[in-house]
Amino acid sequence: MQDTSPTTLSESPEDPFSIHQSASAVLDGRGRVVAWSEQATMLLGYPAEEVLGRPVREVLVEHGDAALVAEATRACLREGGWFGLLPVRHHAGHRLYVGFRARKVQRLDSAVEWLLVGSLAEDIVQWDIDRAVLDGFFRRSPVGVAVLGPDLRILRVNRAIARFGGLPADAYRGLRTADFLLGPDSELIEERLRRVMETGQPLIFAEQRCRLLQDPQSELIVSVSAFRMQDPSGRVLGVTEIVEDVTDRHRARRRLALLNEAGTRIGSTLDVARTARELAEVAVPALADAVSVDLLEPVPRGEEPAPGALGPLRRMAVRSIRPETLEVMYPEGRLFSFPEDTAPTRCLAERRPVLDPLLEGNQGWFSAEPERTERALALGVHSLMVVPLAARGVVLGLVCLWRSQRLEAFEADDLTLAEEFAAKAAVSIDNARRYTQQRQAAEALQRSLLPSEVPEHPAVETAHRYLPAQASTGVGGDWFDVIPLSGLRVALVVGDVVGHGMHASATMGRLRAAVRTLAHLDLAPDEVLARLDDLVDQLATEQQQTDASTPQIVGATCLYAIYDPVSRHCTLARAGHPPPTVLDPDGRVRPIDLPAGPPLGLGGLPFESAEFELDEGSLLALYSDGLLLADDRDIDQGLALLRTALAAPAPSVEHICKAVEDALLPDRPADDVALLLGRTRVLGPERVATWELPAEATAAGRARTLVGDRLTEWGLEELAFTTELIVSELVTNAYRYAGGPVQLRLIRDGHLICEVSDTSSTSPHLRQARSTDEGGRGLFLVAQLSERWGTRYGRNRKTIWAEQPLPQPHTPTS
Repeated sequence: MQDTSPTTLSESPEDPFSIHQSASAVLDGRGRVVAWSEQATMLLGYPAEEVLGRPVREVLVEHGDAALVAEATRACLREGGWFGLLPVRHHAGHRLYVGFRARKVQRLDSAVEWLLVGSLAEDIVQWDIDRAVLDGFFRRSPVGVAVLGPDLRILRVNRAIARFGGLPADAYRGLRTADFLLGPDSELIEERLRRVMETGQPLIFAEQRCRLLQDPQSELIVSVSAFRMQDPSGRVLGVTEIVEDVTDRHRARRRLALLNEAGTRIGSTLDVARTARELAEVAVPALADAVSVDLLEPVPRGEEPAPGALGPLRRMAVRSIRPETLEVMYPEGRLFSFPEDTAPTRCLAERRPVLDPLLEGNQGWFSAEPERTERALALGVHSLMVVPLAARGVVLGLVCLWRSQRLEAFEADDLTLAEEFAAKAAVSIDNARRYTQQRQAAEALQRSLLPSEVPEHPAVETAHRYLPAQASTGVGGDWFDVIPLSGLRVALVVGDVVGHGMHASATMGRLRAAVRTLAHLDLAPDEVLARLDDLVDQLATEQQQTDASTPQIVGATCLYAIYDPVSRHCTLARAGHPPPTVLDPDGRVRPIDLPAGPPLGLGGLPFESAEFELDEGSLLALYSDGLLLADDRDIDQGLALLRTALAAPAPSVEHICKAVEDALLPDRPADDVALLLGRTRVLGPERVATWELPAEATAAGRARTLVGDRLTEWGLEELAFTTELIVSELVTNAYRYAGGPVQLRLIRDGHLICEVSDTSSTSPHLRQARSTDEGGRGLFLVAQLSERWGTRYGRNRKTIWAEQPLPQPHTPTS
């Protein structure tokens, strides 16, 4: 049903100076009001009887606005008329701005009067904007606008429509769409416009085909919007149609959809044959009716083809919407070479795509394989594209695409889309080939960087596992280490570099070397992690400066633990790494509550150490997150499985390690896995002697006596002289420079270890004393008499230690 309700003023704005909208008044030559309209009363609130005969300045002009009105009056008298905005006093007392048009009028008796027509200033501004917009639509808008009458004949078109149809704008007046569009396209547009006029419901962005009578072979896609026109009384005046050529956008959207599908389907695995089949499946039927994918022979074997190679080729995939078309195509797995002077050969030789829109006219193809060509033409094959599969400057093979069912030939846009398909597939194929080489090299590098065997240590009994990730992921940067420290202590380390591949393996090697260096400095765990954090940040900066194309270090995690078999204390710190798990000698499995710490590489954030006492025979389990998350488990599930495997009875640490592997790890995990188990040992009091010495001048003598007696008790009289000399020098230095109590400790295992601890934080230095110096020879003598010596720092104390080999037992002679 037609809507005939009148529209409001805001829906259909009129000229503010029209007879219906504007207020009017007449002034005589002396500025007195001699005529006053009803619209003037409505606008300003003054009834006619209050205004007629009075000077306009007395009624409408505020005192402060007199100068402005006087200036406008002078301009009006000078020019014989005036247009502009002036402030006016409303009958209610407030000011409002009114737009005026003033004209000079002469009466029959030659008296001069002035006709004033006015309207609200905001209405005038809005009208001017509306007129400017309307003018822009018809003169400057790039979008087509056509105004049609109730009979759907054109009343007016803008310049964009004129260019679209190829006629002058005036030539369209009185025409219908059928006069320049093909019948089906014109009928669809007129049906939609007629529905808009009948219902009043606008048409918004409706896309349809559009073919011009002057060029019916070219298909355009247009977006049509339309709305009904009507006057204030509701009478339908026609319809306004807005037309936009969206052909390029439509094709781009279709191309984008195909590319998006190709992006998700091509290259889902690192398998050459699978990738070739995925390319064929994407291309048929979306782009072509039949497709074949061929690779140069070395490529399926993971090798790079020789430059300029034209064959032989291995057919990797073939697909067609018609089974009979496959009869004229080489089957999958076939090794062959294309004849000379054919499109595939030209494509390989010139390393560029070849488009043959009309295959029937390709004489080279006929002469090379006339029988095969005749059979293809008989099946309707009429258009061909050949696109090289090239990646990183290397041609790997080619793709042939045919059309037989669709009548339209391949165009340049189709060739562009095929090239993008081929480029995506070529990169995936080359990635698979290159990945195999990189993985083999990375695994060899990683095996060389990880410890092949962990030597026996008196502090712990160890077992370990390292499993590289599955092929699709690539080897990673997990590592573990067991590092002997002074005083028979041992450092247990597990770390994980973020990322996979050669770069992660190389970074892992550098971090492992750095950890071993820092460990031999006898730093506390939190100090080791802090310096590793600086190193990771420095490595990232160096790589960014030298080679921006190299994958950048984005971080690593690490767990560092030091176990002392004398005190049974274990000090740990972690940098974003999973905390360790402990199996107590009574079979209870418990996690260690350890501050998490930030991952390495963030920089500037602190690390914290925590110290625990472990009973003899406790099992300490350190691992990377790949152990817990294998088989897509969450961390809680992984921890539950780990605790169960650790608690199961087992005759040795190695058997426990095997039980954890069987319970938590598949054949080839998705991520690298590092596992390190250490069962603690304790040195009994029969192998350790500790004394507290006062800070007195006699401390060195007392130390010599204590050491001599203990060595005699241990049956090590042979070492008494050198040990007493070492102890005397170290205790004397502590007395001289520390000024506090001194602790002396002897440890007997594979070596005799002598340790002197004091409260000083000074760092001892070995130097060559001159003949005139009274001191400076102590550490030199210690270095000469011992196999190794060094310094380590603890909380509020420093320890200097020296090791001597134990004498070999005498073998009785015959």
